[in-house]
Amino acid sequence: MKKLSFLILLLFLATSCKGKEDKKSKAVTNNTAQLVISPVQHASAVISYDKLVIYIDPTGGKDAFAQFLHPTHVFITDIHGDHMDLKTLKALDLTKTTIVAPQAVVDKLPKELAADIQVMNNNDIKTFDSFNAEAIPMYNLREEALKFHSKGRGNGYVFTFGNQRVYFSGDTEDIPEMRALKNIDKAFVCMNLPYTMTIESAADAVLAFQPKEIYPYHYRGTNGKSDVAKFKTLIETANSNIKVVQLDWYPEK
Repeated sequence: MKKLSFLILLLFLATSCKGKEDKKSKAVTNNTAQLVISPVQHASAVISYDKLVIYIDPTGGKDAFAQFLHPTHVFITDIHGDHMDLKTLKALDLTKTTIVAPQAVVDKLPKELAADIQVMNNNDIKTFDSFNAEAIPMYNLREEALKFHSKGRGNGYVFTFGNQRVYFSGDTEDIPEMRALKNIDKAFVCMNLPYTMTIESAADAVLAFQPKEIYPYHYRGTNGKSDVAKFKTLIETANSNIKVVQLDWYPEK
């Protein structure tokens, strides 16, 4: 009888400990926020992280964002219409949204457009709720392209979500500031002529700062789309540790 009681006690203790371990595992899982980045079109994307919903350069009208929750933040890189689209911004519900943009963009935004409009210029660093943002310069280097993007006007952005760092280049060439980036997990890099850079220049810059994953985006120019398949080959041939991820930035309508 004593032996049976002892066995019952051991079974009870084992069950109790297992329950505590399960609860602990569940708590760890619940505290791990998932980072999801969804392409919308061309330069427009949506970042979801925990309770944050961040629209990057929203264009394409309200319907382009119908599947997403209302944004907590909107980040805009430059004044051109494929980045700052007032028609889309006015169509979205931004009554509880913070818009972040360089001064050149903010100067063109109606003050009543959003709940909060904040300026970030090149090299600024700010903390927003549960993430950080760094404004990275974006500009042209080629003489024939200087008229498109002057230095100091627009921003690329590096976002830090937990231990993950995400870079959106905006409209730029393979500038020193891009090449000097460190510890980038996901990089979204443009490549279209005549406005930004060739796939060869983009690949060379990416190989310099070595992100863990590279996402070609903003790759439609005046003569159609850039050869992102060739870009992928250039990266993987030179450094197989960098993963090239191709998303659908130009969905058929």
